[in-house]
Amino acid sequence: MTVSGETTHETTQQGVVLTGAAAEKVKSLLEQEGREDLALRVAVQPGGCSGLIYQLFFDERDLDGDQVHAFGGVNVVVDRMSAPYLGGATIDFVDTIEKQGFTIDNPNASGSCACGDSFN
Repeated sequence: MTVSGETTHETTQQGVVLTGAAAEKVKSLLEQEGREDLALRVAVQPGGCSGLIYQLFFDERDLDGDQVHAFGGVNVVVDRMSAPYLGGATIDFVDTIEKQGFTIDNPNASGSCACGDSFN
């Protein structure tokens, strides 16, 4: 992944942080897919009850302005439009009786809806 011709790997609070549990889950899912060329893309899109929703998906694209964050052998990619909304956000994976899945703790979110799927 490149930004202005250079590969960037940011792991500071200015970028997205992937916990160890989340990195292991992403790595496991990629191994199941049999694809080493994919990265976890995290994006913010208009929608949901509160105005913005998170999107997490595997992507092979290298878009202009992408920020790439490397965690435990997993690349997390954030596009330039989503980056301001995701700076300092932590992505975790929980596996409990009550919930299984990825969670995002985002210090930039001023509020969220009752279902927890969108924010503003």
